[in-house]
Amino acid sequence: MPALRIDVATPSRAYAVTIASGLLDGIGASLDALALPARRFVVSSPLVWRLHGSRIAKALGTREPILVPDGERYKQLSTVVRIYDALLRANADRASALVTFGGGVIGDMAGFAAATYLRGIALVQVPTTLLAQVDASIGGKVGVNHAVGKNLIGAFYQPHAVLIDPSVLGTLPRREFRAGLYEVIKYGITSSRALFDRVARDRKAIFAREPEALAAVIGESCRIKAEVVASDEREAGPRRILNFGHTAGHAIEAATKYRRFRHGEAVAYGMLVAARLAAARGALSEDDCQAIAGLVASLGPLPPIGDISAAQILDAMRHDKKVLAGRLHFVLATAIGATAIADDVTERELTSALTAIGLGR
Repeated sequence: MPALRIDVATPSRAYAVTIASGLLDGIGASLDALALPARRFVVSSPLVWRLHGSRIAKALGTREPILVPDGERYKQLSTVVRIYDALLRANADRASALVTFGGGVIGDMAGFAAATYLRGIALVQVPTTLLAQVDASIGGKVGVNHAVGKNLIGAFYQPHAVLIDPSVLGTLPRREFRAGLYEVIKYGITSSRALFDRVARDRKAIFAREPEALAAVIGESCRIKAEVVASDEREAGPRRILNFGHTAGHAIEAATKYRRFRHGEAVAYGMLVAARLAAARGALSEDDCQAIAGLVASLGPLPPIGDISAAQILDAMRHDKKVLAGRLHFVLATAIGATAIADDVTERELTSALTAIGLGR
């Protein structure tokens, strides 16, 4: 299939998201065409490097990548220090580029390292999971977790390029792949009924990793995010819609110490909470609420949550970075394809919505 290019125009930096099967094998030429620094350091995880490292090493002439552990529990400052240490040992200067090669956690940590090492070096995102390809690699949000909450330490730092090769998804475990699809559903709920319906209609082809089906959902998700980010780079207004499902989702991750749920799974539960909350308020029709729940369920089972209490989630929400002036800003669906921001959601409403999806009191 021909390459798809999506431009992201932000005040701090304009760049392109390029989507093409086999793109990984020509990454060196891609970076040369962008006139990026010749010294290129790759940050990856041991698993991703074992599966795909030979391709990017050949394309970039890289022999020794910077390998760090993957997973939300490792997304912390101590892991980023390991990246700093490797860059310092190599005498990396400002005429260097950092290439992230992995999922969203690797991209967030390495992106934060790029944003802060010598006050900023060139960054290229090469995402290898569906979730990172449709969401985490685009928009410049980089950072790490704190024990109190998710992504509380970070920066906005736009990459110089995002290079997406869907062929790497062939080795992605089904659970990880499904976790990425929940983020695709998020884009459908917030911005595109057509995308929501496409996932429902084509989910067998998508799970089979058929190139045309994959390219369609990846491309549309990236297009939506690019438009939102271009209109609101630092989440002062419109970009908040991308947090749909993330308020409760982040709280679920924090309450379980980032060990039980994939990020997309927690977001799936968060979307169910937000949909149930909106329906209870009369902001979302019961039919649309059921359609959201039905599509989430159709992708496969989510990890159980019955042993987690609503009180635990409420406590974690109080530390969410979306709390402004003491008020939690909550993204609610008003229809499939439309959202609204509410800052008057009560604990009673939240408790009702959380217990409705299966959490204990």
